[in-house]
Amino acid sequence: MIAAQPFDFPYDGRLVPSQTALMVIDLQIDFCSPDGYFASMGYDPAPLAAIVPAVNRVISAARKAGCLIIHTRQGYRADLADMTPYEIWRRKRSGLENTQVLLRSSPGFQLLPELDVADTDVIIDKTCNSSFTYTDLEHVLRARGITHMLFTGCTTDVCVHTTLREACDRNFQCLTISDCCASGEQWAHEAAINMISIENGIFGTVSTSDAVIAGLAKASG
Repeated sequence: MIAAQPFDFPYDGRLVPSQTALMVIDLQIDFCSPDGYFASMGYDPAPLAAIVPAVNRVISAARKAGCLIIHTRQGYRADLADMTPYEIWRRKRSGLENTQVLLRSSPGFQLLPELDVADTDVIIDKTCNSSFTYTDLEHVLRARGITHMLFTGCTTDVCVHTTLREACDRNFQCLTISDCCASGEQWAHEAAINMISIENGIFGTVSTSDAVIAGLAKASG
């Protein structure tokens, strides 16, 4: 088991790495770089980049234990064919019209070069905040027999939380690793983490990278 709040994970004490997926959400250049999209919107990307070493440690432990590693990337088609009129309006309003920001054809769409990505990892490309919406994520999870999910990435209050909530509604058992997630503002991160454990763990459990690594080592040992 993994020491967590408001209860240890999983609730029944049966942690099976081969049935567990580690989600690494949107650790892309556009979000984590000082000259990427997130920074251009006036947010400090430093907290996002700062979690990468801890995320890499968890990736290494999860991969060694036999977990499935899934990275997600957010961005639209280069021809904007998958953007609604409202999304195009918001893009223009944000000053992104005629730019390559958040497009799959841009360098900023790529995962951070310092992120630990292996050929055996799965990459899910998405246009929405949730990694489930208009993607084959659930199909991949069901095909691989995944029942439990560990969450890392950015931002805690938007893409991580939206994916987490949908995973819970699909009856996956979920744990969020607090020091492996980040937001542009600390209060938003803290609020999102706090929401997980309300109502006796309505969105699963919360733990730390050290506790997760220790739990994975015991489960695979």
